[in-house]
Amino acid sequence: MRKFKSALIGAAAVAALLSAGSAAAETVKVGVAAEPYPPFTVPDASGTWSGWEIDFMSAVCDQAELDCVVTPIAWDGIITALTAGKIDAIMSSMSVTPDREKEIAFSDKYYSTPGAIVAAKGSGIEPTAEALSGKILGVQISTTNQDYAEKHFPDAKLKTYQTQDEVNQDLYAGRIDAEIADLVTLQPFLESDDGKACCEMVGTVAEDLDIYGPGIGIGLRKDDTELLEKFNAAIAAIRENGTYEKISAPYFDFDIYGD
Repeated sequence: MRKFKSALIGAAAVAALLSAGSAAAETVKVGVAAEPYPPFTVPDASGTWSGWEIDFMSAVCDQAELDCVVTPIAWDGIITALTAGKIDAIMSSMSVTPDREKEIAFSDKYYSTPGAIVAAKGSGIEPTAEALSGKILGVQISTTNQDYAEKHFPDAKLKTYQTQDEVNQDLYAGRIDAEIADLVTLQPFLESDDGKACCEMVGTVAEDLDIYGPGIGIGLRKDDTELLEKFNAAIAAIRENGTYEKISAPYFDFDIYGD
């Protein structure tokens, strides 16, 4: 599994670039949410990052011959950090949505996952507006899942959190009735001891492309067209040469790319 140190490029990636004859690879500061988001981006106590999205970042940046530097940014300020020039790209499970496309550009999709509802075992809750009416519904702040809940579950009592871990903890503790999050993100919690003890998946939510968009893309400034082209070419290449499937296999037993 490939790992990165915050603000440092891994030695293996440097070696790959040098062996490819790259004279001076372009340095790209890649923003990821500072909050843990397993299984995509997970920091340890020393500041080392791992996860599927970190492995994806490594593969894409190697393919594009870019010197990518992991740069943690608070999720609710990550677009502002991009437009202000503090980072050069966002690879942090950001859905391509019409509202976000007003501010920034996106690469081609690199994965997709539906929203889902998890609740206490035996609660009888279903992923519908009627079933969630009056229920306390937890969600991570500034996410498409929050937008979805506000639109489709208007009678639920929405409670927002800074991190997904906090949502999971409050559901386990019984302080909320249910939570909404990306299906793939909920799997590690449901497979944990706490998740197995307390909770169950009650279903995915109805599709809303206006909110969830076509999938997850790399966020870029609108005028960075050359970098956009490099990322799109790299995504296509690792999909074609089998690298995408190889890095996904340790994490998922299904095709995370989606339809």
